Amino acid sequence: MVNAFYDFAGELRRLEQDNLYRRRRVVDGPQDIKLNADGRQLINFCSNDYLGLANHPEVKAAFKAGVDSYGVGSGSAHLICGHSNAHHALEEELAAFTGRDRALLFSTGYMANLGVISALLGRSDTVLEDRLNHASLLDGGLLSRARFQRYRHADVEDLQAKLSNAASKAMVVSDGVFSMDGDLAPLPAMVELAERHHAGLLVDDAHGFGVLGKNGGGVVEHFGLSQNQVPILIGTLGKAFGTFGAFVAGSEDLIEMLIQKARSYVFTTALPAAVAEATRASLRLLQVESWRREQLQNLIGRFRQGAQQQGLELMDSFTAIQPVLIGDSGQTVAASQRLLEQGFWVSAIRPPTVPAGSARLRITFSANHTEQQVDALLAALAKAFS
Repeated sequence: MVNAFYDFAGELRRLEQDNLYRRRRVVDGPQDIKLNADGRQLINFCSNDYLGLANHPEVKAAFKAGVDSYGVGSGSAHLICGHSNAHHALEEELAAFTGRDRALLFSTGYMANLGVISALLGRSDTVLEDRLNHASLLDGGLLSRARFQRYRHADVEDLQAKLSNAASKAMVVSDGVFSMDGDLAPLPAMVELAERHHAGLLVDDAHGFGVLGKNGGGVVEHFGLSQNQVPILIGTLGKAFGTFGAFVAGSEDLIEMLIQKARSYVFTTALPAAVAEATRASLRLLQVESWRREQLQNLIGRFRQGAQQQGLELMDSFTAIQPVLIGDSGQTVAASQRLLEQGFWVSAIRPPTVPAGSARLRITFSANHTEQQVDALLAALAKAFS
């Protein structure tokens, strides 16, 4: 007799039948525009390496120099003996980059969101989250044990109504750029609402840093928002920065509070100091090589024009995330497979990552892509949907 609890095979079969089964591909070589995956070379249109820094010679050289100086592992948590000069310097540089008093490194973006929200809220509080927030933000809200409410995506009126009914200390939590849609949160209106209701405001700008703003400062620079307006700002380092880890930026008191209370900071090993050194190099490149953002916007515009001429259903995005909405999971998987057969790696995104009935191809661009590769992708899409 099979114990029902351990009927994993049955559940896996159901996932496959519903076209929701996820499979890994094995990549051989560095992250780049062309990847060797499962023994064949593919043109990569699914990476979050938006500025093409993950394999940049200066970033790699900084990492290698960091290994020579600090070794491979950090050995401990930041609060024991794992906080190096490299970590400290990177935190100071990230604070300056974001225009905040201080910044605090976390080992991953998921850990940053879990740690920050659960450290700042408790059972008697309220957390209000956009329905399309990243899973880490949603999980952070649930972990906090605060009263958890989700408002309609980017719907300021719905947020206003829920804030008005919040009887306790409340915090509004949102992505800056939504990872599966590519659109922006209506931050200026959210700032006004948070100020009016004396609520906290946390923005995770994982997909905006490096891509948006004149200097790559992300969604807050795009909207011209200060530390007072967006007091809790979170970013990841594994996307446009091209490395690994995450950070929180804000006031002196916020960072000190997190050092004391964020469990996912206090009770985990610090990321390797060599990664911090590599990130310092990528942060410098991100700011001085503005051509990367210019190239990215040129490629995005070229793709959107070509896709619209084909009648593809795009979403309201001018960021590096350009979803093609299909709806049906089976059709989306089939389209991704047809692109793969033509040498293009484009992810099929299905529920529960996105709402039911909104499966899509999630196409992402890098500054290292060429116009010729974008045109070739458009031709492959036309063939895939013919």
